[in-house]
Amino acid sequence: MSQVVSLSFFRFGSFGSRLWALGMMGLARRPMGQIPDIEFWKLCGSGTGEGFTPLPNMGVYAILATWPDAETARLRVKSSAIYGRYRAKACENWTVFMSTDVARGAWSGQTPFAVSDGKTGGPLAALTRATIKPSILARFWSRVPNISHTIGKDPNVVFKIGIGEVPWLHQVTFSIWPDAATMANFARTGPHADAIRAVRDEGWFTEELYARFSLLSDEGTWGGTSPLAELDHA
Repeated sequence: MSQVVSLSFFRFGSFGSRLWALGMMGLARRPMGQIPDIEFWKLCGSGTGEGFTPLPNMGVYAILATWPDAETARLRVKSSAIYGRYRAKACENWTVFMSTDVARGAWSGQTPFAVSDGKTGGPLAALTRATIKPSILARFWSRVPNISHTIGKDPNVVFKIGIGEVPWLHQVTFSIWPDAATMANFARTGPHADAIRAVRDEGWFTEELYARFSLLSDEGTWGGTSPLAELDHA
């Protein structure tokens, strides 16, 4: 058996459903922890625009979780009551299932992603997570608009979003790419590369994690279709 990571996104349209989703950032913690077989999990909000902004998007929330295997992951996401409540309130939802190819660093003092032996070599997802030092918040977020603009116009990125557990202090980026080469080209050039150099030179983060995943399957839609369907056109 190999660990599987699920990342579920939920879009809320009405004011009432958005207020409910905001409240669940606290109230969903207990039921999430009681799901059988769940390992590591996090509840996240999102940013506006491409998601890589300091302004919160009150209409989009996410749940990340790890599971012992693919069958368990799909079963628990489909049948757990708390996931069902999110889907019932949301106007749209999408879940992607992944196996971990590369993982470095820590998240809340843990190493949540277990690297699988079954790398596909095809389309992939990348996730970064960082705890930002309060003393450099202004400098960090001043860099983000240029990065957001660059990734937003990149024709190679299939899906991208910025999420996080705590606004401004905890930042998670998630993106899907047709292959490792196009992802590496984005990461090593332009404002993103400049920001990475600043992170290393000035020590912006108290904790950071990088992970790369192979895509296994997905359920639901985002923007009316499966984002993975874009890979067929890439």
